[in-house]
Amino acid sequence: MTGHIKGTTTVGIVCKDGVVLAADKRGSYGNMIMTKNATKVFQVEDHLAVAGAGSVGDILGLVRVLRAEVSLYRARVGKPMSVKAFATLTANILQGSKYYPYFAWFLIGGYDERPGLYSVDPIGGITEDRYVSAGSGMEFAYAILEENYRSNMTVKTGVKLAVRAINAALKRDVYTGDGITLVVVDKNGYREMSKEDIAAILKAL
Repeated sequence: MTGHIKGTTTVGIVCKDGVVLAADKRGSYGNMIMTKNATKVFQVEDHLAVAGAGSVGDILGLVRVLRAEVSLYRARVGKPMSVKAFATLTANILQGSKYYPYFAWFLIGGYDERPGLYSVDPIGGITEDRYVSAGSGMEFAYAILEENYRSNMTVKTGVKLAVRAINAALKRDVYTGDGITLVVVDKNGYREMSKEDIAAILKAL
């Protein structure tokens, strides 16, 4: 599928023991639902992940570039790229492409010596955050995040909060829908939560 994803709600949360990234699965073009199983959260390396809100073609294109650059860095330097360096790399690529921009907003999450989370706008503006949301349902997600985020929360609690935030957008934003993708990046690496685990959290809300 190509074109622009008008909708999307993405969420990132820093916990004391890891980072949580989440997104809905609906891909829309104008008022038409193009897919109900869009992938918006991607593994870049064992300890690095990115979530994108915007044009699916631009998101996939940048993810391919980032994966190649991270692999080259490891080969040249002999160690993995830090989360901060990865966010800076993403920002530099977007800044260098601003005359032909990537139409997407990216959340960068990962774990090296500690968990890290960055928000990178389409022309390379970069902000380090403790929690963040992007996309058409972000106002609904932020309402949940701002009221419930705690800096000392565990990943287990952060996962539940991310599901609550995306679920708020699912209920209120017409361009957000069709399920939730949720990943955790911690000292053990990248892992995606199962549909059954997410369903259990939703049932308990």
